[in-house]
Amino acid sequence: MQLVVARIGRAHGIKGEVTVEVRTDEPELRLGPGAVLLTDPAATGPLTIETGRVHSGRLLLRFEGVKDRTGAEALRNTLLIAEVDPEELPEEEGEYYDHQLMDLDVVTADGVEVGRITEISHLPSQDLFIVERPDGSEVLIPFVEEIVSEIDLEAQRAVITPPPGLIDDQAEIASTREDDA
Repeated sequence: MQLVVARIGRAHGIKGEVTVEVRTDEPELRLGPGAVLLTDPAATGPLTIETGRVHSGRLLLRFEGVKDRTGAEALRNTLLIAEVDPEELPEEEGEYYDHQLMDLDVVTADGVEVGRITEISHLPSQDLFIVERPDGSEVLIPFVEEIVSEIDLEAQRAVITPPPGLIDDQAEIASTREDDA
């Protein structure tokens, strides 16, 4: 199975290094020296990581055969793809790969069917499950411990305890303002 693990950004310096936008929770495993990665577009790769380092909070990589800024700039916006065993689990307990969560049935703690996970959106603050309801509409479920109480891969389901208004129209309006009337 193939997983996108990073996207190449702009060139850094004149010796072939590039910045990368990391898209994996395991960069030390997927983006270490010697790793061979497929690319999108495919004609750009495969690329073998020669060196990697962190500079000002960003990961910088240099690939074998890319020795100057021109070569590095040519790689900009290329997706880096790792080949992963579909049975492999993340190292940390409670973490999952996107492919493991796709198509899970989403139900509330009291067994009410909500829908099926069709997409996972990775935002800076949190991940979101995009859940297709039986009527074809979509609902966004934040993938946070307070809402997603259980992921059961064997039963192919995610159990949620949604706050009022997340999946229904029963939102509670909280206000600190006092009524003027």
